[in-house]
Amino acid sequence: MSQGRSLDPSILREYDIRGIVGKTLSADDVRTVGRAFGTLARRAGGETAAVAYDGRLSSPELEGAMVDGLSASGLDVSRIGLGPTPMLYFAAHTLGADAGVMITGSHNPPEYNGIKMTLKGHSFFGADIQKLGKIAAAGDFESGAGEITGKPLMEEYVARLLQDFRGDRPLTVAWDAGNGSAGEALVKLTAKLPGRHILLNETIDGNFPAHHPDPTVEANLEQLKAAVAAERCDVGVAFDGDGDRIGIVDGKGRVLWGDQVMVLLAGEVLEDLPGATIIADVKASQVFFDEIARMGGKPLMWKTGHSLIKAKMAETGAPLAGEMSAHIFFAHRYYGYDDALYAAVRLLSIISRSQDSLVQMRDRLPAMVNTPEIRFDCDEDRKFKVVEEVKARLKGREGITVFDMDGVRVKSKDGWWLLRASNTQAVLVARCESATEDGLRRLKDTLVTELRAAGVNPPDLD
Repeated sequence: MSQGRSLDPSILREYDIRGIVGKTLSADDVRTVGRAFGTLARRAGGETAAVAYDGRLSSPELEGAMVDGLSASGLDVSRIGLGPTPMLYFAAHTLGADAGVMITGSHNPPEYNGIKMTLKGHSFFGADIQKLGKIAAAGDFESGAGEITGKPLMEEYVARLLQDFRGDRPLTVAWDAGNGSAGEALVKLTAKLPGRHILLNETIDGNFPAHHPDPTVEANLEQLKAAVAAERCDVGVAFDGDGDRIGIVDGKGRVLWGDQVMVLLAGEVLEDLPGATIIADVKASQVFFDEIARMGGKPLMWKTGHSLIKAKMAETGAPLAGEMSAHIFFAHRYYGYDDALYAAVRLLSIISRSQDSLVQMRDRLPAMVNTPEIRFDCDEDRKFKVVEEVKARLKGREGITVFDMDGVRVKSKDGWWLLRASNTQAVLVARCESATEDGLRRLKDTLVTELRAAGVNPPDLD
């Protein structure tokens, strides 16, 4: 048995491994993770792994450590190089690799980095990550000397993205890569797409000098909105730090959130596959569920978390799924993982083939009033208990329907409100939505009352 290494428990998250480089996460930690993950892959019958990394300053060193760990466990390793997370998923799929590893800090600040993993084509998360930590601490490793090969696949990846572009009229598009790892792929993609393309922050830079690379925060889209207005664009597209989440702005500079983008994408899927199941997480607007049903699909509400959504897609055979956090997963004509560049190609195809603009498409969606996603601190050992207490008080209450697959989502004549515990942080998450301002106020009042009854000081819900 080799020398074990205990990992900081804070880095062993629900969906991935993530920490602050030099504090909770080091190259030695990553080498150990590689050894432990390679061990699990070997014991599952695996022989090969694909590894890629994002544009963070620490990523090249951590990628080297990961490759060392995987090969020392006996896996043959293909090094895919620098690019977005979905390029790693593409590589694992096309190479038939048993394991896939992405060194990425996703949309987190520059000092963070982390690891996303797949095994045998499935997300590696939850209890598997905790098991990996135990193997690392015990030093219970497989040993070997796997072969290491350079296998850049950027050109093949971009060619695959282009394969599903089916547009008719040229568009003017502004793109903001946020200095993230999608930059190089974006340059190559737009060089071959028809229309006029204005690129912002396409140079990969782990300092993220322009703005934080998270397109779900509206403040990070100001530069894109300005470009859309100045260039009279049909659409603006933004990406997060590792290219698996998308942000969309219409020609009037209005943000389309993840569930609204999903409604637009679902129309084309349901034309091909009438009656198909389309999945969204519990934070999605009622408009999503109503519109999918109106178009003849079967809307399915599921738990928040990209790994959980992917697993539910595989279970149900759903061709499309997404989250409010703007992870969008296409199994229709694609491989079932979240790829923001691919989602952008599909959306541009829809707009390009339509006689309507994106502005008109958005205007047709039913108007609702809602809060943003509200996140507020709650002790780690208390957050799930608060939700359970609220759920218990709601039991048997008339005039409501409670969905409890992930926290509590409470539907009434006024609309709905949500309270759930984050799987990754010591926070509670809330959201309310109604068709009217008065209805929204009543929903907020109900949520505040429930929080106070659980001994929680309610946040500002406006």
